[in-house]
Amino acid sequence: AWLNIFRLGRLVDGERVLIHGGGGGVNTAAVQLVGALCPESARFVTASPGKIDRVRALGVEHVIDYRSEDFAAVVKETTDGHGVDVILDHIGADYLAPNMKSLAVNGRLVVIGVTSGIKAPVNLALMMVKRQQILGSVLRSRPVDEKTTIITDFSQRVLPLFADGRIAPRIDQILPLHDAAKAHELMESAGHFGKIILAVDR
Repeated sequence: AWLNIFRLGRLVDGERVLIHGGGGGVNTAAVQLVGALCPESARFVTASPGKIDRVRALGVEHVIDYRSEDFAAVVKETTDGHGVDVILDHIGADYLAPNMKSLAVNGRLVVIGVTSGIKAPVNLALMMVKRQQILGSVLRSRPVDEKTTIITDFSQRVLPLFADGRIAPRIDQILPLHDAAKAHELMESAGHFGKIILAVDR
């Protein structure tokens, strides 16, 4: 969440951000980070019907039911056509076109997952006219020195927010390691809100 919204997406206070999948661990962290570091930034979050109230409870200003609402249309209407400045997306192909419609001039789309597929047509004219940027991001394959820089930056700017209670991890369930299969089933059903933890006996 820190890497993709702030280091890559370069969100600054007062800009608007759209975060997809409000119940996931990365996304609940992203919502809190934006609230703490950019309190003047409007947050738009897509969520399933069963998670909308819990996302609102995190203080999110605009929660969109992605099953019954067109998020691009909601963003356009709510922002008077201006759009959002940063989007954090883990859906991929199916959301590329509506994400680009939702982006403001000079907007940045950060793609961190491809659950709906890896290929989609790109409206190059829209991207050029609105000077949009599409950024792909993974953490695991980065060189160790890059990860070290990211961790150092995170430690200095974000860890104090945990220490003073402004940010708290959202944990859905803690399961014993032998219930790993159950944890996977829970994740695949998208019924969780926040992280699912496997506890290892020592």
